[in-house]
Amino acid sequence: MIIEDEELICNELSKLLKNNNYEAIVLKDFKNALKEILTVSPDLILLDINIPFLNGEALLQNLRKESNIPVIMVTSNNSEIDEALSISYGADDYITKPYNPNILLLRIGAVLKRTKTNYNLKENELVYKELKFDIQKGIIKKGNREIELTKNEMIIFSYLLNHQNKIVTRDELMTILWDNSEYVNENALTVNISRLRGKLKEIGYEDVIDTRKGLGYILS
Repeated sequence: MIIEDEELICNELSKLLKNNNYEAIVLKDFKNALKEILTVSPDLILLDINIPFLNGEALLQNLRKESNIPVIMVTSNNSEIDEALSISYGADDYITKPYNPNILLLRIGAVLKRTKTNYNLKENELVYKELKFDIQKGIIKKGNREIELTKNEMIIFSYLLNHQNKIVTRDELMTILWDNSEYVNENALTVNISRLRGKLKEIGYEDVIDTRKGLGYILS
C-alpha cells in the first residue's frame, strides 16, 4: 500500500511495483487512513511523513498499536531526527527522496523477507514433477538419489518453483538474495543459476530452467 499525497509520486511508485510483480494499492482516504490500512491489511506500506490530516509518523504510531504490518518510510524529510523518530515508532526502514528505484526495490524485498510476508521457505518440502525438495535438509531427491543445494541455490530454486511457468527476472532473484549472508552480484547470480542447472541435470532434469533473453528465467 502506497500512502503518499502527491499523485505523480504515487503513479511512479505504483508503476515501479507493478512492473516488478507486486500488487500496488494507493490510499485515497487519508482522513480514515488507519481504518483503511487495517481493512486492506497489505503486506507492506510505503509511507510518506507529510500527508494530510495525520502525519506519517503519527499514523505509524497509531498503526503499531493495532498491527505489525511492515512499514518503509519514503519521504523527502532527510533529517536524522525524522529517521530516528520513525524507527523508534516502529518503521522497518527509512529511505529518502529522490530515491534510486532499484535500491527501493531491494529494501522492499529485504523487509518482506525479514518479516516473512513476501518470500520465505514456509513448507518443509516442495514437489517438482517426481523430484522432492527437502528444505530443512537443503536437498533435492528423486527416488534414492539425493543432491545437496547451497543456500543461494535453495532460494533460487524455491522462488522459481513458486513461480513455475512464469518468467522471473534477474532483478527479482537479486532482490531475494540481497538479504543473504553475502553480496550477490550479476556474475554470482549467473554462476548460481548454472550450478543449479547442473545439479538438476544430475538428478534427471536437464534444460528445465530456460533463459528468456532480456527477460529472465522460467522453470518449466
